Amino acid sequence: MPPAKRIAKAFPARETVEGAGVHLHRAFGHRELPHFDPFLMLDDFRAKRPEEYLPGFPRHPHRGIETVTYMLEGKIEHRDSLGHRGSVEAGGVQWMTAGSGIIHQEMPKPVNGRMGGFQLWVNLPRSHKMIDPRYQEVPASGIPIVSPEEGAKIRIICGTMDEVFGPVQDIVGYPEFFDVTLGPDVPFSHEVKAEHTAAAYVIAGSGNFDLLQEKELANRTMVLFGQEGRRVHIIAGSGGVRFLYLSGMPLRDPVAWKGPIAMNTEDELRQAFAEYRNGTFVRKH
Repeated sequence: MPPAKRIAKAFPARETVEGAGVHLHRAFGHRELPHFDPFLMLDDFRAKRPEEYLPGFPRHPHRGIETVTYMLEGKIEHRDSLGHRGSVEAGGVQWMTAGSGIIHQEMPKPVNGRMGGFQLWVNLPRSHKMIDPRYQEVPASGIPIVSPEEGAKIRIICGTMDEVFGPVQDIVGYPEFFDVTLGPDVPFSHEVKAEHTAAAYVIAGSGNFDLLQEKELANRTMVLFGQEGRRVHIIAGSGGVRFLYLSGMPLRDPVAWKGPIAMNTEDELRQAFAEYRNGTFVRKH
């Protein structure tokens, strides 16, 4: 068996406010560039009080990235400049490739008084920054589940495990995005593709993410694995653990990033915002 990866960094998500006043926890973002390459940001918008999320994310642009919205509870209603509208329900995912540009809004809504989910931003390589926008939307029923160990449940959103493929396909860089639930003391082992960045974000319970350290990591802890080793190996604590697992091929491109737009140069960034102001931002109709 390939050697296990060690933890390079582990830190708590930090509280912040985004959109029109949405209270959330940022697992990683600007401060951590470029350690999570090709990923730019992961936001945790699980909230108990409606006033913390109902203001939502009104109309705003995106260019040069992909946004991945994964809901645990409640839903997010969305609409955009291309006439696309709908909602991401509990257990479902929306993988939006903004590419050359899209203007949209996302409004979290409770279901049975509960709402919570995550949004991941994936950088696009220089060669794909200006591709046509597109959506891949998958309901909860369309996400396959594998159980490599008794007491383990892995929802495969993107990537492959045990020869089972996630429904989100044709993504540059072949990223992996899993939702992993382990019962008490149950192990999880997964081989990481060569050179890929690998990370995990704990969303419930606790577990040991580095078997050479006798330390369990709990809810809202972000874990970045080191480059050495070819396999992540995790063991749930006595109460079980649930985490999001991410991996992807680093782009190693320069990043010019401001707000919802991530390009390669400051000139490209200025051009994008100028086009947004003058109404020429959306190129595909």
